[in-house]
Amino acid sequence: MIKLLYIELYKIFRRPRTYISFGMVAAIALLIQFAMTSGGKDFLAFGMQGISEQFTFEGKILNGYLVAYIILQSLLIHIPLLIALVGGDALAGEANMGTLRLVLTRPISRAQLVLIKFCAGIIYALALIIWLAVVALFMSLLFFGAGDMINMKSDTFILLLKDDIMWRYFLAFGFAAVAMTTIVSLSIFLSAFAENAIGPIMTTMAIVVVLTILSNLELPLFNLVKPYLFTTHMIGWKGFFDDPVPYKAIGRSALVLFSYTVGFLVLTITYFNKKDIKS
Repeated sequence: MIKLLYIELYKIFRRPRTYISFGMVAAIALLIQFAMTSGGKDFLAFGMQGISEQFTFEGKILNGYLVAYIILQSLLIHIPLLIALVGGDALAGEANMGTLRLVLTRPISRAQLVLIKFCAGIIYALALIIWLAVVALFMSLLFFGAGDMINMKSDTFILLLKDDIMWRYFLAFGFAAVAMTTIVSLSIFLSAFAENAIGPIMTTMAIVVVLTILSNLELPLFNLVKPYLFTTHMIGWKGFFDDPVPYKAIGRSALVLFSYTVGFLVLTITYFNKKDIKS
């Protein structure tokens, strides 16, 4: 199993297109950091214009922690689309190249093959999350320095002290990794039905985009289904920047995401065990 996992990882990371995701994450993060360098003070002044009339702030408000949070808000809703590039190709790519039957001639069951593909996809997603942490958090701290962080919301703001922030980022990235495993399982599930990777990749992207829109629309009809959409719970990482941290709500979101992941995996294995790969 370990050897086969290594082979799957080799397949993923030898493709030039795999690194498009890493390049896009770095490019967007650097663009936001550059924009905040030149216009960050005006951006903060606009966002805090109502607050600054009632409170006086001292110290370095524009710092690496705040810039990193802005980058995460921009990127964590797009990373699932990048993960779909790999997950959607997991099984459909083998079928398209005609190597699926060859792979299954090895002493490995179909369920094991699905799990190996899933583990390889998780490792790729974790690598992308770690890369995001490097370019978003640590490079922002390098460019802007550390300081107290102001988390601005529509109806309030939360002041987090400098020494009380880093652990929040580590837990937020951990939660993001849990959310990305759901996208991996969804894209592999769709990949099992296709003979070409384009279909499951585009379908995964479409599902994520549509459900994200539904999760953000404040309409009575959509409010009924929001709690059951995995995209609603993918933003649970933001809870770590509240004070106090709503651990119960975050745990509930993590449980929903885990349930979706297990469900997609069970459906994938069930279908793939019955799939005719000889025709």
